[in-house]
Amino acid sequence: MQWTKKDMELYVGSKEYIDTAIIPIIPFQVSQEASFGKSTSKRESLSIFATEIEKELSGRVLLIPNYYYLEFGNKEQEAKRLNEWCEEIKKQPFEHVFILTFDASWKRYEKNLEANLLWVPGVQVDETNSANMLQLIRGQVPDVIDLIRSYW
Repeated sequence: MQWTKKDMELYVGSKEYIDTAIIPIIPFQVSQEASFGKSTSKRESLSIFATEIEKELSGRVLLIPNYYYLEFGNKEQEAKRLNEWCEEIKKQPFEHVFILTFDASWKRYEKNLEANLLWVPGVQVDETNSANMLQLIRGQVPDVIDLIRSYW
């Protein structure tokens, strides 16, 4: 389920079956114009990746809205903010909360997070609508799904 009115209405009626939340986290940095293209490509790719996971695990997973953070900001502070999100999410209650990212630097902060970190190497394709990118993403999705299922 995604964060849409229709899906939230379904969630309220069947939340006893939906025990897993996924938070995609996406870096951005407005002051670094040279990285705009790379940053927007990562956002688009991660959004597609998260949606593909949600489709495969529909009925068991809620895809939380994207969490944005400054790419070159203080990750310790961001980890605290993310933990606030996780605490709020777990009140529903969700038994499993996953943080999905292409940013490998989060591995250093994983032990400080109140959720399971799913770091996936980023898809390096320039055209987000290309068949190549979708094929690459769909190739990685089963591995991530197996990892999520291992927590169930």
